Amino acid sequence: MDWEELAHGKGHWLLVAAALVGVWLAFGHTAHPPVLSNWGGDVVQQNMVPQPNALSALFSKQATQTTGLASDPHPQEMAWGNPLDSTRCVMTQGYGVGSHAPAAVWGAVDLAIDGNGGGQATPEGTFGAPVYATMSGVVKLAANTYPAGNHIWVSGEHFKTGYSHLKGFAVADGASVKRGQLIGYVGSTGESSGPHLDYQVWKDGANVNPLDYGALPK
Repeated sequence: MDWEELAHGKGHWLLVAAALVGVWLAFGHTAHPPVLSNWGGDVVQQNMVPQPNALSALFSKQATQTTGLASDPHPQEMAWGNPLDSTRCVMTQGYGVGSHAPAAVWGAVDLAIDGNGGGQATPEGTFGAPVYATMSGVVKLAANTYPAGNHIWVSGEHFKTGYSHLKGFAVADGASVKRGQLIGYVGSTGESSGPHLDYQVWKDGANVNPLDYGALPK
């Protein structure tokens, strides 16, 4: 079949097919923005995925709960400590690598809980685990975002900390919190392959390594 035949409509179906291929090539390979998280443990069970009503704020008296972070000798306005406040906290993705690169934009660490003492993150031990503020500041909530899912910022004069993929919130938007105060619960919302906490630290507008600020227990 030559182009003259195509022009007369005898090859119309080929033109349609060619157009569809062109659309697929133009849009089918569009790069997605880097994700904030990556799961290195087991795949989360379907019945562990939170339902829509679980994504609303879980504000209660528990929001005033504090942990050992509150007694840390560092200044309250400085980001410091492990936001899961657990000796069984493990890191499933490091700073500045994988979906956390480039560090200046996406720098974070992914944290989870070793629920059975085997040395690896487990979804059953991680999902719903409490998340604590690692600094004093003002809360900004963002629900159902991409790629961070349910997300919290805690901001102060020099530091800002971010907590992503939460199951739900334990504080209200605009609230002032202290270090060690319960602010949310670990989930797998947004662009996430399993329950964990994507944790960021910013200092004077620059993304910094949370491991330099006590993000993992020694």
